[in-house]
Amino acid sequence: MRRAMSVGIAGLVLALAAAPAPTLAAQARAAKAAPMPPITIYHLEGRRSERIVWLMEELGLPYQLEFKPADMAATSAALRGINPAMPVFPTVKYGDQVLVESGAIIETIVNRHAPGRLTPALNSPDYPYHLMWMHYAEGSLASRAIADYRVWMIQPPTARSRLVDSEQVVQFAEDYLAKQPWFGGAEFSTADIMMLFPLNFAMQLNIVDKDQFPRINAWRAKIEARPAYRRMLAKARPKGMVGGLPALPAHAPPGPRPAPPTR
Repeated sequence: MRRAMSVGIAGLVLALAAAPAPTLAAQARAAKAAPMPPITIYHLEGRRSERIVWLMEELGLPYQLEFKPADMAATSAALRGINPAMPVFPTVKYGDQVLVESGAIIETIVNRHAPGRLTPALNSPDYPYHLMWMHYAEGSLASRAIADYRVWMIQPPTARSRLVDSEQVVQFAEDYLAKQPWFGGAEFSTADIMMLFPLNFAMQLNIVDKDQFPRINAWRAKIEARPAYRRMLAKARPKGMVGGLPALPAHAPPGPRPAPPTR
């Protein structure tokens, strides 16, 4: 009897050792989400603060939206009352803390209060790309598109730069969508929430020719069909855009690209 028991226990131990370990995603989903503090989003129509409203709608989490529809002066005054040192949109009151930077706000909310949601598993091949696009949205794409817009408003170019410019940073995104349906990989993620603003900025202001990027246009159509995105628009833009920038009269024509290095 004892020998049979020992063989049975040994077999159980070996079976458990051979069983696959739970994925990090499964562990994250099993983790208990931290209690959500009161969240107030200080918002202006058409700005990056829409990302936070959209995120909360995707997650179904409670929040308060602070703005005066179609009244930029009143909305900006309310923001300066809570964050005079850095009156930017979004500013979020997170419990007793005042936070800026949409990417940091998104990661704080997801990591603490929605673990395992809208983020690929840490051990998945999608995760590095998800994180890359989370940072690319502002680090490479928005910064280049905004710089080109400002320069072109002063001195319209006659040709594209030979260096990396707004067309090339958008093309990089277009090429990625030939391989994956979403910027987070196989599934929609917060990387898609981050990427929409700079891509809309580049296309709607005529910084790039939107007709050159069919995959991005198809991706945008999927985004605009999401129920959470539509709820965000209804709440965050009830009267449409406010204080939008003028579009460029024409985007710069394509220019020569540098030849690839040779060995």
